Amino acid sequence: MDRRHFLQGLWGAAAGWSAGARASDCSPDDWAWAFAAKAQQHPRLEGFRGLSHDVPLVRMALSGRLPKGLAGAFYRNGPARHELGGYRYHHLFDGDGMVQKYQIDEHGITHFGRFVRTEKFLADTEAGRPVRGAFGTPLGCLQPVGSPDGVNTANISVIHHGGELMALWEGGSATVLDAQSLETRGVKTWSEEFTAMPFSAHPKVEPDGTLWNFGVAGSHGVLAIYRISAAGQLQQAQIIEVPRIAMMHDFAITERHLVFVLPPFLFDAERRRSGHTFLDSHVWHPRQAMRVLVLDKNDLSRQRWFELPTGFVFHLGNAWEDRQGRKIHFDLARFADPSLAQQELHRLMRGEKVAGAPPELATVELDLGSGRATQRLLPYTADFPRIDPRRVGRRHRDLFCALRSHANAAPWFDGVIRVNTESGSADRFVYPEGHMVEEHVFVPSPQAKGEGQGWLVGTALDWRRHTMVFSVFDAQRLAAGPMAQASMPRTMPLGLHATFVPARSGQSS
Repeated sequence: MDRRHFLQGLWGAAAGWSAGARASDCSPDDWAWAFAAKAQQHPRLEGFRGLSHDVPLVRMALSGRLPKGLAGAFYRNGPARHELGGYRYHHLFDGDGMVQKYQIDEHGITHFGRFVRTEKFLADTEAGRPVRGAFGTPLGCLQPVGSPDGVNTANISVIHHGGELMALWEGGSATVLDAQSLETRGVKTWSEEFTAMPFSAHPKVEPDGTLWNFGVAGSHGVLAIYRISAAGQLQQAQIIEVPRIAMMHDFAITERHLVFVLPPFLFDAERRRSGHTFLDSHVWHPRQAMRVLVLDKNDLSRQRWFELPTGFVFHLGNAWEDRQGRKIHFDLARFADPSLAQQELHRLMRGEKVAGAPPELATVELDLGSGRATQRLLPYTADFPRIDPRRVGRRHRDLFCALRSHANAAPWFDGVIRVNTESGSADRFVYPEGHMVEEHVFVPSPQAKGEGQGWLVGTALDWRRHTMVFSVFDAQRLAAGPMAQASMPRTMPLGLHATFVPARSGQSS
């Protein structure tokens, strides 16, 4: 496929985000009122109320002792502006992104947060209401946009690579931020030819610093594949046509391959043309298998396909090959169906009770010789899988996840868990009642050589005390509880993904 022709089509498709609407569609609906009424009855909804302003720097109250060697910045991204001008977004993923910075040093922990000043954020702010399209919210009276970055919310993840801190979305460019102040510097253009191309929220960085990423353009049935050097220079960018391409949020890499899991949740162009939101333009096919696509890193035209039982996936953990190169192993958090994305996160934004299929951890083995895929379910309800970053694409043992120990924690989490992917055994910590737990990140100890030797760090909202807590665990002794914990007397919108940047990088002091 000719790249220039493809990009012209992609930018044209972006105009579909802002298709014309009737004047009667310009008034706010009752979602903001409905949520406010429910939040009065259910204080645990505090994490989904949202903010309308940046939050200033505060020093957190620290208990326990921070371990020597843990110094740097923990960055969290997530949707935070859920309402504007009486309009409340109908889906959690539509809120404008806010990046938060938890600075850790010998003096303790400080916190502040800033909204990412995307083109969409600025246009909506100036208008005093949403005037750009959204992922899962039908909106009227929208402004036209010229590229996918016109609706980019920069609200999913954050990564530091090649000396730059970047807020990530799914359908458009990364957005560069100042690592110290969190001020927005602008969109990242890897090359003029790939301006505004989809760049996913889950890049994978190999031990040598090489970054791999992908982007999905469902309306065109293609994947964009990126390979970027440790210094942040684009080394390869390629567009690949994929039959029956699906909504994909994550992928995995091995030393030789890229691994994609495609649930049978497929884009329907006719539904999009008829006015459905981008989310509702995807159709669930429960009788179809979940497919796995394996690409050869050295020749992306070499594709292998496998099939797994039907299901839906947001996140993968890690992937690796055996020494003979005959089998690929990887882990993932799978759902029985996409109901969380399709229905439950809509209900959440109205303050309604959320149920639906829970995430289950699983390991998968792909036999490259026979073409057979084998799935093994693990007895843990968990998601946001993370590993020791030194093991990306290599054989790993420890998988760190956010844990849901009780159904009442849905749709969020109440603990953290370390799963041994070889034995299936686990070490866990469940926070006290009233905590809603966000993704935690593994930080290697500077002195450690073995896998998993370091700390698990992350945040939780304590809605009973109206505080946020930042916890530091010995990663090999989660059940012992936090080694140190800091708190602040304000709550933040519950976010999505995070990263830790060591102080020795010179970017977080």
